[in-house]
Amino acid sequence: MELRFGYGTNGFTQHRLSDVLAILADLGYDGVALTLDHVHLDPYADDLARQVARVRGQLERCGLTVTVETGAPYLLDPYGRHLPTLTGRSGAERRIDLLRRAVRIAADLGSPTVHLCSGPAPDGMAEREALERLARGIEAVLGTAAAYGVALAFEPEPDMFIDTVERCLELRRLVGGNELFGITLDIGHAYCVEDLPLLECVRRAAPYLLNVQIEDMRRGVHRHLELGDGEIDFAPVLGALRELGTRGLVSVEIQGGAPDAPDVARRSIEFLRRHTHDSRPA
Repeated sequence: MELRFGYGTNGFTQHRLSDVLAILADLGYDGVALTLDHVHLDPYADDLARQVARVRGQLERCGLTVTVETGAPYLLDPYGRHLPTLTGRSGAERRIDLLRRAVRIAADLGSPTVHLCSGPAPDGMAEREALERLARGIEAVLGTAAAYGVALAFEPEPDMFIDTVERCLELRRLVGGNELFGITLDIGHAYCVEDLPLLECVRRAAPYLLNVQIEDMRRGVHRHLELGDGEIDFAPVLGALRELGTRGLVSVEIQGGAPDAPDVARRSIEFLRRHTHDSRPA
């Protein structure tokens, strides 16, 4: 199965969304990972329905698929990154509301998935309590997801409560193995923090894999680098993703690429094409 490559809008924060989509289509990307935020598509905008309809039309004209992401760090709290969370002692209902909005937007845009992550757990909260709070919040959103036919793609992320594939699988068990709960695997994050080898992380996630995020990274340093600027050997990773039948987008996430985002996006797609070719059996 051929991989389909996307690019995250959080790397294009100095561009209008319409220009982002045109650039990605021109570069030959298959899709876009669209982060809901105040820059490109604000889920709290007064004219949200009109904006969503316009974006859907732009996606169709550009021939791009889309996955919706909810990782904007300051969307709900201008002072606290990724706050409030589903594990929080207060404010969890605001996060649930955002995720439900994201599900409805995803359905209107034609996105099969909504990306989410855990954020940090409150200081001093026991791990089991935090897990149960997180599971309850996700179950509340899964009801909306089922109504709209959109899956939740949960990402383990460094410095957050759920930071590894194994912990994500534990969370999946807590929500009853719901078929609408899957995984977004970030290749750089897995290389950064996982004890397991990177290819083993890919294999563990594979049965539930809905989307992939990709960037380079160095072990133990959570900093998104351009492909080829870190320590990851990408050809085996891309080969494994292809052999395992990855269906969702493999989306580049270079958050710091805004000043020269078009060039970063061009270099990234060229790198992915070259290393996908190198990953093919002789």
